[in-house]
Amino acid sequence: MSIFRFPLMVWLGIGTLIISLGIRQSFGIFMMPISDFFMTGREFFSLTIAMQNLLFGLFQPFVGMAADHYGARRVISLGAIAYALGLYLTSITTTSSVLYLSLGVLVGLGLSATSYVIVLGAISKVVPPQHTAKAFGLTTAAGSFGMFAVIPGAQSLLTHFEWQTAMQVFAMGCFVMLAFSVFMKNSHGGSDTTQQSQPEQTLKQALAQAFRHKGYWLIHAGFFVCGFHVMFIATHLPSYLGDKGLPANTAAMALAYVGIFNIFGSYFWGLMGDNFSKRHVMSVLYLVRTAVIAGFVTLPITETTAALFGGAIGFCWLGTVPLTSGLVRQIFGARYMSTLYGLVFFTHQVGSFLGAWMGGRIYDYYGSYDPIWWSTVVLAFAAALIHLPINDAPINDAPHKAPAKA
Repeated sequence: MSIFRFPLMVWLGIGTLIISLGIRQSFGIFMMPISDFFMTGREFFSLTIAMQNLLFGLFQPFVGMAADHYGARRVISLGAIAYALGLYLTSITTTSSVLYLSLGVLVGLGLSATSYVIVLGAISKVVPPQHTAKAFGLTTAAGSFGMFAVIPGAQSLLTHFEWQTAMQVFAMGCFVMLAFSVFMKNSHGGSDTTQQSQPEQTLKQALAQAFRHKGYWLIHAGFFVCGFHVMFIATHLPSYLGDKGLPANTAAMALAYVGIFNIFGSYFWGLMGDNFSKRHVMSVLYLVRTAVIAGFVTLPITETTAALFGGAIGFCWLGTVPLTSGLVRQIFGARYMSTLYGLVFFTHQVGSFLGAWMGGRIYDYYGSYDPIWWSTVVLAFAAALIHLPINDAPINDAPHKAPAKA
């Protein structure tokens, strides 16, 4: 299937992710102005972003269940409203503790209802199984395009206006997601003909089936590492480069390179997942991350190496999303994709919480990011090994039976 023949739901999902994830990935460049405004250390902002990511994941299974039951349209519309409210409250507060509610809880809820789990779950129900990873890769690439498009714009707003104005512009952008949701068609079924020919599986049966599958827990472990990586880098790379004496626009451009190279990387890894074993492709991706991060912390930090790192890590930044979600879809089918992938994404966000928070904690304690950089290298290599023993054979051709041992 050509990408130009994908259903409208795919393109509406792409538009939603461009805005939702573009805003989310820009929060790292707000660390210094917000910390200076409230006169707090970096750990305060790090903990706020960590809380946002933890709640982002904690809400995910519940909004996934809601999407599987009521459809993606309602969930995305409510999420866009929560997202806008959280950003606006952040812009008008003069009390730092309010950020835990606004930037932490409300934005975390908004993200959970407007990002990958809901959008990919909806797409899995309208795209044939053999084209799922490609569709997921294209959709994931859209989130990266948002990162490329939004971060330079956010940096420009911070240059010419106060950070509060930038947050209010972001809040207005959330209403575009609300407009997109109006045109989304709710879909509760799956495009999997095998699944359609079998008796309807209940959510309880689907969860029990997944929890008995060892490979499902290995998928959780691998995605934990991904979350740790991306939120540590997105949150702390600007400050790390600033500590090395590089100008602020270097960090913004490095993150923009992450976004633009991930546009190609996400689609590439998704395409590889449609043509080769997803678990083997995932192992290769994590080996590439291992080499890229190790090279970055070993070489001198300059504007050139920062740009090269942004491009290289961007190429394998969110390629994990089409592969991980594709594995869940492949093994368990489309019917409860949002729920099962939502649980996996919660584990991803536990990793995100620790990556964002521990980065600030370790820096404030040691005055250096070096220990956590090297921990990301070790975790990347471990994740490459974790995916090798996963049994990725589909099991929904017999939902009433216990799954084969992975």
